[in-house]
Amino acid sequence: MLTRLHDALRLRTSPPVFFGAAAVIITFVLVTVIFTEPVDAGVTAASSWLYTNLGWFYIFGLTAFLVFLIYMAMGRFGRVKLGPDDEPPEHSGPAWFAMLFAAGIGSILMFWGVAEPVSHFGDPPREASLGITPETEAAAAEAINFTFYHFTLHTWAIFTLPALCFAYFIHKRNLPPRVSSIFQPLLGKRIHGPIGRLIDIVAIVGTVFGVAVSLGLGALQINAGINRVLGVPESAVWQLVIIGVVGGVAMISVALGLDRGIKRLSNFNIWVAIAVLVFILFSGSTLFVLRGTIEAFGSYLVNLPELALWNDTFANTGWQNSWTVFYWAWTISWSPFVGIFISRISRGRTIRQFVSGVLLVPSAFSILWFGVFGFSAFDIELNRDGDLVENVVNQGDVPGALFSFLEHFPATTFVSVVAILLVVIFFITSVDSAALVTDTMANGHEDFNPLGQRVFWAIAIAVVTATLLVFSGTGGLEALEKIVVLVGLPFFVIGYFQMYALYRALREDAGERPTMRTRSWQKVLPPEEYERRQDEDEHDTTDVGVEPEAIDDPPVMRDPYVDQERVTGARGTLSARTGSSRRPLHRNPPKRPPNSGGH
Repeated sequence: MLTRLHDALRLRTSPPVFFGAAAVIITFVLVTVIFTEPVDAGVTAASSWLYTNLGWFYIFGLTAFLVFLIYMAMGRFGRVKLGPDDEPPEHSGPAWFAMLFAAGIGSILMFWGVAEPVSHFGDPPREASLGITPETEAAAAEAINFTFYHFTLHTWAIFTLPALCFAYFIHKRNLPPRVSSIFQPLLGKRIHGPIGRLIDIVAIVGTVFGVAVSLGLGALQINAGINRVLGVPESAVWQLVIIGVVGGVAMISVALGLDRGIKRLSNFNIWVAIAVLVFILFSGSTLFVLRGTIEAFGSYLVNLPELALWNDTFANTGWQNSWTVFYWAWTISWSPFVGIFISRISRGRTIRQFVSGVLLVPSAFSILWFGVFGFSAFDIELNRDGDLVENVVNQGDVPGALFSFLEHFPATTFVSVVAILLVVIFFITSVDSAALVTDTMANGHEDFNPLGQRVFWAIAIAVVTATLLVFSGTGGLEALEKIVVLVGLPFFVIGYFQMYALYRALREDAGERPTMRTRSWQKVLPPEEYERRQDEDEHDTTDVGVEPEAIDDPPVMRDPYVDQERVTGARGTLSARTGSSRRPLHRNPPKRPPNSGGH
């Protein structure tokens, strides 16, 4: 039945995966619209239970992912190339970096660049446990530490782990671009069976919901921006219009493809973002911002081990649930799409290059971004009688934080328009990248994807976003938080299987390392014992001596991946095993030590 429907619609995909994921999404939309209050009550109860009982699992899990990635990059598998061994990287470094932001954190930087530091400055995370007073220098240091923690290494570890797994199994083992392919060492050919299909359906649904949350945040921020610039009211109607516009432009970009659509938009947007960053830096308190950013980076490195495992155990204020756990659940829910996208643009790099690039380069840019925006906001609050804490913390205007911030800089209207444009394009690139990759996951190949399929996924993301914002029963950001924390749970569980599957595959493909070979040495005796044994007939002193002496040459290392037919020594000798030239051994009989005592 599904196959007949698939053929009638002229699709080119996997019917069980495509229609299974589509059915789940459509069912959610219909049930949420028809049974708004029961769905909201159920989601609220489930998310509250998860926050209370499994928040620690999110915290520990993500730190475990980060440690695993560092181990993989620094270990012996770091030199493994993600693709054919002799293939160079497909994209240049700058283009690769720009596209990382298109699919990853670019939109997050715009939304939280001011809102996150100001929120923690006005409401310190550890106010109860450490006695930090809000809106003080200590609160500023605490705020920037948590901001760096939320948006640098840990956030990019969420993207890097699945991306590395996808890159290995897609480019090295040539498996389909699906989440189920990562489980090939465990499932074998069953990745094409019911278990593999279920994994892919869960991944696609989670991706759609995760990107929908991002698009919802973007719609709230864009609405707040045009409200400040044009006086347009902040309402559900305007948010639906914004979602429609972003989704429509994303469809055009999807139709143009990766190189003509996504890549060009990404390159344009990253340069505009850098221009805004430079403007904020040099039109404000430049010296204060630079000094503060460098100081905050050092403080972050010192406090990272504690922050990475902090669970708010004693105070139990619930702060971590609404911030850190929400971030990790939200980010990991769209990690399959980001992972496949990053793996697709990273062919030809080694594991060490991949992990270093995806973890460190965006993290460094994020530190610079949040340092400049965060310390500029602190300067406004501490030194210029600002109103950011009042707007963001007391009034809860998180989406409008960026535009309240820009009111304290020259050319406010112009820069606000540029900021709105940046937010729009970042979210367009996120939606079109997600639609393209989601369609690829449903198809299981990248050779030919009909336009209608790609457009369907862009529409699905837009419809789910509208449903979450308008028909969820609770308002805006709160509704998005409740849904995404539930969606993220399966992906954290899958993450542990991803680590095991990748390590197992690498050991299978690279083989076990042989025991290290070293040169051999003759046995050494004390001079007095050596003399005694020479005078005694029952002892053989041929292979012993009183001076340390090697009995063979040091092994010569050779490349195990290059065939070497030259054998210079006799079969089975050390020179034959290592491919080195045989050198004669000059072994003189051990000299008898001078007599001592009565001999």
